[in-house]
Amino acid sequence: MKITVIHGQSHKGSTYNIAKQLCDKLGGEVTEFFLPKDFDCCCKGCTTCFMKEESCCPDYEKLKPLTVALDDADVIILASPVYVMHVTGAMKSFLDHYGYRYMVHRPEEKMFSKQAVCISTAAGAGMSSTIKDMADSTFFWGCARTYKLGVAVMETRWEMVKPKIKSKIEKKTDSLAKKISSRAGKVKPTIKTRAFFSIMSMVQKKGFNEADANYWKERGWTNGKKPWKK
Repeated sequence: MKITVIHGQSHKGSTYNIAKQLCDKLGGEVTEFFLPKDFDCCCKGCTTCFMKEESCCPDYEKLKPLTVALDDADVIILASPVYVMHVTGAMKSFLDHYGYRYMVHRPEEKMFSKQAVCISTAAGAGMSSTIKDMADSTFFWGCARTYKLGVAVMETRWEMVKPKIKSKIEKKTDSLAKKISSRAGKVKPTIKTRAFFSIMSMVQKKGFNEADANYWKERGWTNGKKPWKK
């Protein structure tokens, strides 16, 4: 099992430790990136990824190692602590660069066989909105399954988190690891994903732009073919 983890911060706090705990239980090969250390670019809003192709993005080469790792992974983990009720700015900037991969544009076929996990922690509140920031992307990328794990750790340092809370985290990561492992290699998209894809296949017969329309037609997706059926 190949796992790619995108950390929305560069320090190793509660969110990092929970992601690591899950990775350890899943086993396999883990590739990690820490933002903004490994990618620090903000989307320029030039729209060339939408209207032409992603290689025209000014940040394409710098983003490429992360993109390759996402595509190679069986499991994608997006992990961000709560920053003012949402993901970190670095995580948001990273996700902004994949707007062209949303199902309304040019989704990567490999995503439809992947599992994703969105992890967030806070000393108080905001996990739900933070996880939604990340889960919106994994859904619109086409990931077959997205799991959500939010924890109010009630501390600003992992070392200070109470044993009772850490025990609950252990149980949650145990359960999540079992679900992911049981579906490894045979996961299929949810009904919601399939329904949205079907709607987009009708829309893309004309497309929002030439690049999108050609992409869908070349793969046969506007003619009944599905990326999760070989």
